[in-house]
Amino acid sequence: MGAPIRSHISDYVETGPAEPSAEAGSSALEPRSSNPEPRRSRLLDYAEAKPPVRPDAEGRQAPKPGVPAYHTPVLVPAHPRYIDALDASGRPTRVPFIAYELFEHPTDGTVAFAFTTPARLVAALGEAQPWVATSIGPLAEGVREHGVTVRVDPRVAPGHRNWLPDDLAAYAREVR
Repeated sequence: MGAPIRSHISDYVETGPAEPSAEAGSSALEPRSSNPEPRRSRLLDYAEAKPPVRPDAEGRQAPKPGVPAYHTPVLVPAHPRYIDALDASGRPTRVPFIAYELFEHPTDGTVAFAFTTPARLVAALGEAQPWVATSIGPLAEGVREHGVTVRVDPRVAPGHRNWLPDDLAAYAREVR
């Protein structure tokens, strides 16, 4: 008849490829004794391999493990600012914009903080801290142009508050 059909699962448990034995009563699936080292599962090759770099939906390179995806929403310490200018008809007007707050870091120099939850922002900087929501990718690209890095969910020394409730009230009065 021919050689028996072998299951491929035995490739992962045998110590070597099976050879038909000339001895009576021996099985065709017995391992070879000439190769005592067990075969390694190819599944481990996939598990130990570095993940492939895949582009995201917009063609950008996907982030490395541990790095948030480009469009991950974050909360960034920031506040509104205004420039007094003249509009197209020559009338005085106030032009609003958002200013990200930057911080000094002992090893990274100037950094922008980004928080993944409001609770983490409040725990680090206090409940009076003004903030804006943005995506981590555009934030990182925008501040990188100025030599600034982004720190996600940083730890801040206890008791340090960037804005106090009185500061926020004074700012609100100033910009009205």
